[in-house]
Amino acid sequence: MKPSGDVARVAFHFDIMCPYAFQTSIWVREVRDRLGIEIDWRFFSLEEVNRDEGRKHPWEREWSYGWSMMRIGALLRREDPGLLDRWYLAAGTALHVDGRRPHRREVAEELLAHLGLDPGLVAEAIADPSTHDEVRRDHEAVLELGGWGVPTLVFDVDGRPHALFGPVLVDPPTGAGAERLWQLVLGWLEFPHIYELQRPKRPEDLALIAETFEPYLTARDWISVQKETP
Repeated sequence: MKPSGDVARVAFHFDIMCPYAFQTSIWVREVRDRLGIEIDWRFFSLEEVNRDEGRKHPWEREWSYGWSMMRIGALLRREDPGLLDRWYLAAGTALHVDGRRPHRREVAEELLAHLGLDPGLVAEAIADPSTHDEVRRDHEAVLELGGWGVPTLVFDVDGRPHALFGPVLVDPPTGAGAERLWQLVLGWLEFPHIYELQRPKRPEDLALIAETFEPYLTARDWISVQKETP
């Protein structure tokens, strides 16, 4: 299997709550700016995939951290995918860089106002049950491909979707380095039975991750849970 020609489009599945997905999104934006690729921002729920048996699904709650945020994003995407692009960058920066809490209604409304949008879109998204459906469709599309988390990149190769988890990184590369990583990621598509390549984390790596994620760790209002991957 080999991608035909240059891959110019990728579906990027994210959850606002995931600091790794945000780091990867910074890199893929750099790739877009340099190479002109198109990014289809899609959703995936860590709350749902890591849900303990017997607990409510996020769509059964009045407000669920990442899920409700993505419902706002779904409403924006209907109007203009570019609005979702701007909103994810703003909300992700608020949580993962500034240590704010965009998963709280009042902060979500402030972010929309900062983007020049109606803060009432928060209430509109939550009142519209079809935003549940949009988030759930994106989420289940990853599950159908065997996915379990984010960032997940989905490429169309020979008319079929192919998913890659990652790249999982901090300190996203820029410039030529960003392009080089993009080409390395695309290289994986040539080898459909390579499933995993992982760098062990040394103490200094864990220290760097902890430092990078400090704003997120300070701002989160939840206990992170991650089930074992397949």
